[in-house]
Amino acid sequence: MANWFSRAPRRIELPRLRSRNEELATKKVDLEEFAPGVLDFLGRSAYVQLTQFECLSRAISGAPSTAAKTAIGRVAEISLGRHRMLVDEIAKAGRNPAEVMEPSAADVDAFQRTTLSTDWFETVMSCYLTAGFLDDFFARLALGLPADVAKRIAGIFTGDSGEAVLADILQGAIEADPRLASRLAMWGRRLVGDTMLVARSSLRYSEDHTSDEARIEPVFTELIAAHTRRMDALGLTA
Repeated sequence: MANWFSRAPRRIELPRLRSRNEELATKKVDLEEFAPGVLDFLGRSAYVQLTQFECLSRAISGAPSTAAKTAIGRVAEISLGRHRMLVDEIAKAGRNPAEVMEPSAADVDAFQRTTLSTDWFETVMSCYLTAGFLDDFFARLALGLPADVAKRIAGIFTGDSGEAVLADILQGAIEADPRLASRLAMWGRRLVGDTMLVARSSLRYSEDHTSDEARIEPVFTELIAAHTRRMDALGLTA
């Protein structure tokens, strides 16, 4: 385990067809009609970012080297920064951020408990996969918000997420101990179902739930494809 923590960092090229910004600019976002109200969106997404920061904090506290702590700390700063930007949007609307986030706390906390592991590598894997999936999801959903705020809020979820840093750590661990691969692949497959559930619970459905499911299915197919590419980046089967 020791060798890869002290090595010089590599640049991991995640095998995506487009960057998030390019996808948002060129593809029709079919989640727009399912966007909740602005405050509901901000409260939920801000709380999700806060729990992502908590996941990264657990990874920092359990990291076996200073190099790993420092690298994950940079990713945690990004997540906390996004949380603060979302909280600032709530404050601009004249509301108390904690009160606006509170309705989302129970089910998002339940999601975090189901994706929690006592194993450090699985914890890093959770941070890598669930944050990537939910950032992609909220970026698309934000474009259904009122036009004066949609692009600004969607922009919070794009750009550098620190995802490549986590991929580098995980890939290095797998190279150092190939036996990790099967365990992390199984953990990654488990994570996607729970992550989809918490994403779906963020949508505002109409009375025709069956029709709604048919319309959102292509978007979730794209999100799962991005999840698969994150697994592929580590040489794992999704």
